[in-house]
Amino acid sequence: MISGLQTVPQRCLGVVVGFGLAIALASCSETVTNDFEAMAVTTYTWRAEYLPAGVNQDRPRDRRIEEFETNSLINMNGEPTVDPTGERDSDGIWWPALPPKPTVDELEARLQDGEKYEEPLIDKSIDFTITFDQQGQTVTLPTNAAVYRLAVQATERDRPLKLLLGPQDGSVQKAEIQ
Repeated sequence: MISGLQTVPQRCLGVVVGFGLAIALASCSETVTNDFEAMAVTTYTWRAEYLPAGVNQDRPRDRRIEEFETNSLINMNGEPTVDPTGERDSDGIWWPALPPKPTVDELEARLQDGEKYEEPLIDKSIDFTITFDQQGQTVTLPTNAAVYRLAVQATERDRPLKLLLGPQDGSVQKAEIQ
C-alpha cells in the first residue's frame, strides 16, 4: 500500500481564460512522493450507429449509438495486472483482446421502427489515474498519458515524482522525476 511519502505542499497560480472574456485565478499545488501507483485502463468497445429513415445532413441529431461487447485491461506502473491476451502498443501500454464483434442478430435486435444500422466499429479508449498520499490521505486523481509514462519510468528507476496538481487539486497535470 502507499506509505512513507514526503509531501511538500507549495502553491502556484494558474490563469484560466473562459469564453475569451473572463480571467480567473486558479490555485494548484505540488507534491513530491516516493510512493505512488500509476494506472492506465485500456478498453475496446464495439459500437454501432443507428439511423432513422430519411436522416441526412440536415438532421444529424437523429442518430444514436448503441454499445455492444467491451473488454478492458488494467496496467499498473507499466505492467498488466493479469496475463494479457492483447498486445502492447508503441507507448508501452497493454491492451485487451478484442471483444467479439456483434452479430447481425444482435444488431437487428436493437433496431427501432424505420431504422437501419451502420457497420459496427471498435472504439479504443484509455483512462489514466495516479494514486499517492496527499497530506496524510491516499488520493486517486485523473491524469494524462505523459504523467503516466513518467510515473512508469520513475518506478523502473526507483525514483520519486514531483506532481503538479490542477485547479482545486482535482487532477495531476504534470510530473517530474526527481
